[in-house]
Amino acid sequence: MTSITRRAALAAMAATPFAAAAQAPAFPDQPVRMIVPFAAGGPADIIARVVSRVMGERLGRPVVVEPRAGAGGMIGVDAAAKARPDGHTLVMASSGAIVILPHLRATMPYDPLRDLAPISQVLGVPQIVSVAPGLGVRSLAELVAMAKARPGQLAFGSAGIGSSLHMAGELLKIRAGIDITHVPYGGAAPAVTDLLAGRIQILMADAPALIGQVRAGALPALAVTSAERLGVLPEVPTAVEAGVPGMVSETWYGLLGPAGIPADRVAALHAALAAALADAETRRQLLDQGGRIVGSAPADFAAFIRETHATWGEVVRATGTRLE
Repeated sequence: MTSITRRAALAAMAATPFAAAAQAPAFPDQPVRMIVPFAAGGPADIIARVVSRVMGERLGRPVVVEPRAGAGGMIGVDAAAKARPDGHTLVMASSGAIVILPHLRATMPYDPLRDLAPISQVLGVPQIVSVAPGLGVRSLAELVAMAKARPGQLAFGSAGIGSSLHMAGELLKIRAGIDITHVPYGGAAPAVTDLLAGRIQILMADAPALIGQVRAGALPALAVTSAERLGVLPEVPTAVEAGVPGMVSETWYGLLGPAGIPADRVAALHAALAAALADAETRRQLLDQGGRIVGSAPADFAAFIRETHATWGEVVRATGTRLE
């Protein structure tokens, strides 16, 4: 082989990786589908539509929001878990279908710790601890003292058996060492109505469901169940500050995909979401949901899921709550 031929062969070999890279498909090469496992118009749907605009701009392809409601979010999450792991199918899930329902049901169509790829937690929405106006307590410490003096006589409402509101009430029972009676409703709104009327004494509802009543002076806010105070209610202490250690509970919303998405695509999706969460208009609309913007890294979100999965497993086992 002549020196010229040798040089040509070496040049061809050196160019091969670059040629292969140039032929690799761009990502995304089609619209990205973001499944919302709840009905259109709910919090998860609103959050998905708010972040999808900037995400689509960053990715260079539309991010299409697709509601697939049913079974407390399981149908939509299962569809995402079983999708092709190429990054083109995502789900804007909430905590219930990821870290609560798996402990309440005998069987699940997916394993939330194995079958999903966490991309980022988007929003954390804590509960506000409120009481009926005529109950006569002005702090969480006074409520705990009353509950201990009247075991089983105070009732707390929720949005249904197994809901995050139900689990928040059960967590309060464990952390505060009190006995209060659960009254399930078909959603938060009727529970708020009965709290105002005094038919139940306690309600821990997601902040958006109670902020209006609190600001209007119709209901007191004894505490919030987040790790830090809420910016929209800075005067209200956290439950931990108010004397109940470990009383941290949030309905969280986060972006996930099927397990097996290549790491570079997870990074691209996370970067697009981070750009959305840095956008001023997006932030304003998300904060209107009454929560706190998170934007965690994939590894941090995965660790958070494992931690909250363990916490709610503890609560469910302690209470014996089952859906089947």
